[in-house]
Amino acid sequence: MARRASRGRHGVRRSWLASVAVVLILAMTGWLLAVNVRLNRTAYYATDTAGMVEEQVSRMERLSGEVNDLSSQIDALKVLVDDGSGSSSSSGTDADSGLNTMLSALSGPGVTVTLDDSPLREQAANDPQHVDAYVIHQQDIEAVVNALWAGGAEAMMIMDQRVRPTTAVRCVGNTLLLEDKKYAPPYTVSAIGGAQSMLSALDSSDAIRIYKDYVKVYGLGWKVQTVDRLDFPKATLQTSQLKYAAVIPSDTGAAASASPSDGASDNASAGAASGATPSDGATPSASASQDTASQDTTDGKDR
Repeated sequence: MARRASRGRHGVRRSWLASVAVVLILAMTGWLLAVNVRLNRTAYYATDTAGMVEEQVSRMERLSGEVNDLSSQIDALKVLVDDGSGSSSSSGTDADSGLNTMLSALSGPGVTVTLDDSPLREQAANDPQHVDAYVIHQQDIEAVVNALWAGGAEAMMIMDQRVRPTTAVRCVGNTLLLEDKKYAPPYTVSAIGGAQSMLSALDSSDAIRIYKDYVKVYGLGWKVQTVDRLDFPKATLQTSQLKYAAVIPSDTGAAASASPSDGASDNASAGAASGATPSDGATPSASASQDTASQDTTDGKDR
């Protein structure tokens, strides 16, 4: 009986020690796993950071190379400009006024906008109060041009002409005057650039929104097309030589003051001639004023 009791105690003690040993082993194993995961994660972060640093260094080196290349191109262009201006500055040739400066030919995707008079214009001829609402006006074309520039247009053409810094849109009646050329509707405005941004600019323009109201009411023509490829030809930067004011030499001024009677007689004769024969330029100005005045009476809207 005593042996059996002793064996029972030893069995319980051994099972208890075995349980404690298992728990300790499991705890040690978990701790080792946690330490291993932490070390691996730290090593991963360190490796990833090093890779990012190398990538940024490579990017900086690439950008530095591009900057150097562009700087070289700028220096070369400056040399060309200096050579061109130096050869013509003394003689005052066309190069000084930009007549020989060219806008390079461009090709790319873009947008074409077409505006046209209403087909109901002839029927409205007997209604002088609203007849101007059926035709395209200067501000309509200008609204399209301004919206396309605002939408990120890189280059633009109105009809068959490149838009230059000196381009001015003028309308006399329903005739478009552009760089001393006359055009009849329909009028087209084409622009190279991002189509979506230019379309958004057209939709958000208040002037275009008013024009679309006239499209619905009076039947004006309005068509917008996205084009995969537009080809713009090269063109001179300016079509006419600019004129600048100059100081009158002192000897010329003295001569003019010495003989005031001659100048007075010349001015009088010039004024008489001008009064007898009005210049051709007065007629378009008068027509333009009449056109503007008639536009202001169109349904109380400034279109």
